[in-house]
Amino acid sequence: MMTANAVATEPTARYQSREMLRVKDLHAFYGESHILHGVNFDVRQGELVTLLGRNGAGRSTTLKAMMNMVGRRTGSIVISGQETLSMKPHHIPRLGIGYCPEERGIFASLDVHENLLLPPTVSSGGMSLDEIYAMFPNLYERRKSQGTRLSGGEQQMLAMARILRTGARILLLDEITEGLAPVIVQKLGEVLMLLKARGMTIVLVEQNFRFAAPLADRHFVMDHGQIVEEISAVQLPTRREHLNSMLGV
Repeated sequence: MMTANAVATEPTARYQSREMLRVKDLHAFYGESHILHGVNFDVRQGELVTLLGRNGAGRSTTLKAMMNMVGRRTGSIVISGQETLSMKPHHIPRLGIGYCPEERGIFASLDVHENLLLPPTVSSGGMSLDEIYAMFPNLYERRKSQGTRLSGGEQQMLAMARILRTGARILLLDEITEGLAPVIVQKLGEVLMLLKARGMTIVLVEQNFRFAAPLADRHFVMDHGQIVEEISAVQLPTRREHLNSMLGV
């Protein structure tokens, strides 16, 4: 199996793959509050990129704005070749994009198996229940447990698994390791590597840079609602100290 270090150091094929996401001059507002101030980045098929930054930098708002879950937005958001700025929120997932929010959104009154049966199909190629349970053995063991009885790590696995059931090929993941035990964090890293190997495109908002660093092809650093720096996996060894200072690590 490919190691995390191999992911970080092997030459990326992003210049040969097609563009899956392009965000250009994105501004986002909550009421009168202007949160994003012209965000620009792109992601190609099979890439995993991170949005890094201190709390309040606008990372989570960027994901929400891509799903049209903010008060108002301007600019351009192209998903799988389609401009989505005027698209209604419930139409956006049909482009094959899945969003895993920080709060997870598990249905507490349903068991694991029932949670996995709920998501609608948005694109062909969604993972079967057998594939999900093979990827997340913990969920198979707890398949009859209600959402309220799952640990934080199991809830996070379930939240990701539901997206994979839909057929989404682009994943927006918000702080998936927050508050989780190291063994669960390690498992989530292994899952992300498997998803990359399957050609999925991933945008990861992550506070745990030690977790994110070996997984990502590129890191986008945000500050005050803008992307202020892009650092590739190849550049990372020589830029790590600079990046740590920017992030306050």
